[in-house]
Amino acid sequence: MTAKQDDLGRLEEENRRLKSAVEELSIINDISTAINSTLSLEKIIELIVQKCIKHLKVQQGTVTLLESGGSENQFRTIMRKADQTTGYMPLHLDTQISGWMLVNKKPLVIDDLESDDRFRTFDSDGNLFRTLLSVPLFLKGRIIGSINVFNKHGGEPFADADKRLLSIIATQSAQVIENARLYEEEQSLMRMREELEIAYNIQTSLLPQEPPAIDGYDIAGRSIPAASVGGDYFDLIRLCDGRLFFCLGDISGKGMPAALLMSNMLATLRGQDLDGSSPSKILERSNHQMYRSTDPERFSTLLLGILDPGEHMIRYGNAGHNLPILVRGDGAVERLTTGDLVLGALDEITFHEDTVSIGPGDTLLIFSDGISEAINVEDEEFGEERICGLIADHRNGSAQRLVEEIVIAVGAHAGKMPQRDDVTMVVIKRL
Repeated sequence: MTAKQDDLGRLEEENRRLKSAVEELSIINDISTAINSTLSLEKIIELIVQKCIKHLKVQQGTVTLLESGGSENQFRTIMRKADQTTGYMPLHLDTQISGWMLVNKKPLVIDDLESDDRFRTFDSDGNLFRTLLSVPLFLKGRIIGSINVFNKHGGEPFADADKRLLSIIATQSAQVIENARLYEEEQSLMRMREELEIAYNIQTSLLPQEPPAIDGYDIAGRSIPAASVGGDYFDLIRLCDGRLFFCLGDISGKGMPAALLMSNMLATLRGQDLDGSSPSKILERSNHQMYRSTDPERFSTLLLGILDPGEHMIRYGNAGHNLPILVRGDGAVERLTTGDLVLGALDEITFHEDTVSIGPGDTLLIFSDGISEAINVEDEEFGEERICGLIADHRNGSAQRLVEEIVIAVGAHAGKMPQRDDVTMVVIKRL
């Protein structure tokens, strides 16, 4: 071989190295551009896979990521792309290979899968799976997934240069993919917050905005959900003949499921003939509707009544709710003890009702267990004794003032403890 031929050989080798370097710089530049883009996670991964197929000259490429918040050994294929010029069926990365990647945390090269003792049980029928190059995606020392390419064009095995290039791609891609994933999670969280805010506004609008005016009586109500939305509800409706229908209920559970059932229960109550029905009949119809339309584990407590301001009498029924507290004008405390099972537990339930007179200066408080069971850092409940004391102390004030004082007292008792249940109450005072 002449010196000139040696020079040509070295020149060709140098050209190949330069071409390889240019390809590496090109793909790194494309991935770097994606870092500063607003592309979605799917689009960024699609770009990475397409570059792998093009520069490594393979039939197919995939990116798999560990399930976010899931099992540590569970991969999920995010993107699978194939060279459209081939007629091969898409290849599927077997769980054995992803499991190997999690254990060994290093690149995997398979030149002939069928003869590889590590993956003897792998079924490649119909996939024409011959060769594989898989490189882990590392982020701050932990594996978040892998980039995988299959079957070099021409059938040759993967070379060290291929492994080096795919490793460079993986190094550049890991942070890009993680940033895109975090961005999508942030956007999803923002949308969820917006939806919860809308749901809160809708739910709040369903509750009475102002108590109806009833001659000789002062009435107030309030509901404070523990989460963005809640399962407590109350209603105050002036009937055609001047009587007042009132109710307060508590759906089992919290959050959106409870809020949806709360809306359904309000609709069920308002859709009935409240003017011509007794509390027991309203409870029976409500129970039948809830039993038929909800799961067995869902139920609701409900206290409802009708105030006759002319007779100064309240007729009420109670489906498993906290017993209302009646503080007389002279400070004597009474409990309205008549009650039955919660709504939705059984289809055929006979509900009972009772009556109680309301004298001058009397105060009736209907409340949810979010008040009585509010706990402090010492795990001590607020308790009904404190509630009775607040009613007695403020029985000469307005109904709204009593509501505010109870909210303040419950908050002061809980201190740094987060609110764990909805706080709801209705106050009816005879002037």
